[in-house]
Amino acid sequence: MEGCLRVGQLAPDFMATAVVEREFKSLKLSDYRGKYVILLFYTLDFTFVCPTEVAAFSDRTEEFVKLNTQILGVSVDSEFSHLAWIQTARKEGGVEDVQYPLVSDIKKEISTAYNVLDPDAGVALRGLFIVDKGGIIQHITVNNLSFGRSVDETLRTLKAIQRVQAYPDEVCPVGWQEGDKTMVPDPKKSKVYFAAI
Repeated sequence: MEGCLRVGQLAPDFMATAVVEREFKSLKLSDYRGKYVILLFYTLDFTFVCPTEVAAFSDRTEEFVKLNTQILGVSVDSEFSHLAWIQTARKEGGVEDVQYPLVSDIKKEISTAYNVLDPDAGVALRGLFIVDKGGIIQHITVNNLSFGRSVDETLRTLKAIQRVQAYPDEVCPVGWQEGDKTMVPDPKKSKVYFAAI
């Protein structure tokens, strides 16, 4: 399909208004070059699954910071809706004092560029993109609107990406976790890994 993003491509840059620590700020994706970025597209503020995801990632922000990673939440809501949501207690369905920027994609340009806009519903699907320090997309997952994503799996995938970028002669086998053995992608050298399992 023409226009679809793929792993290995440069992430489309964007400039948008975000709510950062209860203030409106203009930001660009390219402002974060030199860091990894998790782009967390979600459906709408004040909905049902979305606050569970946005809050769960917020609660674990420090783990991402330690991995030189910035999370950016993105939805088609206005910055005013984002601000109201951030000022709403979690017990009321809000995301009180979320620890990362919530980006307004009110014109739906970012969701369209990342091919996660559901044109019938007019909202973004649950897209998650991991962009590396050079701005290259390393991972893409897209869920439908009915079920949320996993912070643990996102962290695992991020650590695997960082491992193979730091050690380009290695690959991470299924279910790889930090501290697990990696494999050398060579017909003979890979036997060391296979013999151990």
